[in-house]
Amino acid sequence: MEQPGFTASLVAGGVAGASVDLILFPLDTIKTRLQSPQGFYKAGGFRGIYAGVPSAAIGSFPNAAAFFLTYEYVKWCLYTDSSSYLMPVKHMLAASAGEVIPFSLVQFPLWEFLKALWSWRQEHVVDSWQSAVCGAFAGGFAAAVTTPLDVAKTRIMLAKAGSSVAGGNVLSALRGVWRSQGLAGLFAGVFPRMASISLGGFIFLGAYDQTRCLLLQVGRESS
Repeated sequence: MEQPGFTASLVAGGVAGASVDLILFPLDTIKTRLQSPQGFYKAGGFRGIYAGVPSAAIGSFPNAAAFFLTYEYVKWCLYTDSSSYLMPVKHMLAASAGEVIPFSLVQFPLWEFLKALWSWRQEHVVDSWQSAVCGAFAGGFAAAVTTPLDVAKTRIMLAKAGSSVAGGNVLSALRGVWRSQGLAGLFAGVFPRMASISLGGFIFLGAYDQTRCLLLQVGRESS
């Protein structure tokens, strides 16, 4: 495996992060309000859903850039044979090094697997738009299975100061949601979350692949 263009990964990651925040920030606001214990309309409804978009996009550029730089570097360091049964584990490790959250541990190995499968079926490496489609499927699946954790995070963030939930105990928050609202409560906002993250995966990973390919091509042509 050739050493990847780490500068291209850095810039492409930043572009991808800023792009997805600019487009999807309002949907994330709506999802958070749907998960609020106050109810959607009392939490703000559709008011001010674009508030904070510029600062979020600016902040996401360095975060996404650092994530993809780390992800590509760790993946390169751990690379052996693309047919190895350990490849999913290596992708999980690379994602963990970039951002230690359960969502990434599901999304990135699945994204890499879907790209490899599609490449194998068509007998050539996937194009950027195909990578984006794989990102959408991977993101949607990861969003669905991690929704209860997202609900717990939202409840902890919105809990009253001094309450047991405000202490940050995820299991306590999950138990509280289960007792009061059951399974429906644990998966509150799952469809907007899946829609948002599927679209986000399409934009984020597609923009990353497309930008990185363009930068690498420019680098080859200028060398």
